[in-house]
Amino acid sequence: MQGRALRVAVLGCGVVGTQVVRLLTQLRSDLASRVGTPLELVGVAVRDLDSARAGVDRALLTTDAETLVENADIVIEVMGGIEPARSLLLRAIASGASVVTANKALLAQDGPTLYAAADAAGVDLYFEAAVAGAIPLVRPVRESLAGDRILRILGIVNGTTNYVLDQMATEGLDLDLAVKQAQELGYAEADPTADIEGYDAAAKAAILASLAFHTRVPLSSVYREGITAITADDVAWAARTGHVVKLLAIAEQTDAGVSVRVHPSLVPVGHPLAGVHGAFNAVFVEAEAAGELMFYGRGAGGAPTASAVLGDVVSVARHRVLGGRGPVESRYADLPLLAASAAVTRYQVRLDVADRPGVLAQVAAVVAAHGVSIDAVRQAPQLVPAETPAAHALAHLIITTHAATDAALSATVAAIAELDSVTRVVSVLRVEGA
Repeated sequence: MQGRALRVAVLGCGVVGTQVVRLLTQLRSDLASRVGTPLELVGVAVRDLDSARAGVDRALLTTDAETLVENADIVIEVMGGIEPARSLLLRAIASGASVVTANKALLAQDGPTLYAAADAAGVDLYFEAAVAGAIPLVRPVRESLAGDRILRILGIVNGTTNYVLDQMATEGLDLDLAVKQAQELGYAEADPTADIEGYDAAAKAAILASLAFHTRVPLSSVYREGITAITADDVAWAARTGHVVKLLAIAEQTDAGVSVRVHPSLVPVGHPLAGVHGAFNAVFVEAEAAGELMFYGRGAGGAPTASAVLGDVVSVARHRVLGGRGPVESRYADLPLLAASAAVTRYQVRLDVADRPGVLAQVAAVVAAHGVSIDAVRQAPQLVPAETPAAHALAHLIITTHAATDAALSATVAAIAELDSVTRVVSVLRVEGA
């Protein structure tokens, strides 16, 4: 293909798509030099031709996405959603086009279908922008560390929730106000459910785990828990005990199999992830030979995501000019997928209990009976009206456990809640990164 311009089609022209078109236009000469032949933007598929799109030549817009992808060498999909994105990408692949996508939801739900189609057609499927925006993460995991054994991935992969939790910690905001602020700044959608309920992070975790452990990890196998139950009180108590609250994606390979989960966690203030502020992302990768690696940067936004997309475009374009192909799906390991209850973690449990002798011993006995050990206990008196009888006085207990299976820890908390001396279980948070 040397000497012939490569035809590039873009599906979607929202925030990211507009930036992709801008970079393709502004960097046309540089991209041609890097690839070895010009990249010709032949069309941008949209649903509505009349919507305002600053900086995009209206002559490029079309609603005929099917014809557009059938006549392209490279198809860039930044429209999002499952359909029609899935059908359009399969059509593009069947027509011999290489594909670059930022669609994490589609890859997490139906990635194997796309991988198989691309493999059969002998074309590339690249998706760096699907996991952590501008952060180079997919390529290091599936290429740079291909000669190593990845043991664990621990990271902040959703900028919206990180911004919300950071504002709760630094400004003392409650969850609703912090989410509203994120929406006003453009960090959160009008409907923030995908972010704050952990769906976005779970999709990214499934993709990363599949790559890291050479095993297909469907979205249904990812334990998911969002941040909607996190209160300003939780965040304040986290600070008092030397932690910050973060929504973490955690993927681990053990002798028993692969565990993948997304949930709020307490991270010690000395851990690098505790210092990730605002809408930034950061991911720790622990490998057998390489040790600990950290990837940090902007995980969302039009320009950062477009940067990752264009990096993939250059890679697939070079393959079309010079020959060769990028990595294909690697699932040879086919490791067992473990339930969340099998994950080994630590808990911090906050309790309101009767302020009388022997209560701590009762709680400790229940913990020990479930095979869990206590790492630390902190007690604080509850503020109650002065006229409250001494017999009704309460104390606030903060118990941090040593590592145990999630199943054992859950059973322990349930048993503690049944004690007559326990007024209520205020909160239960996992502790990670210690």
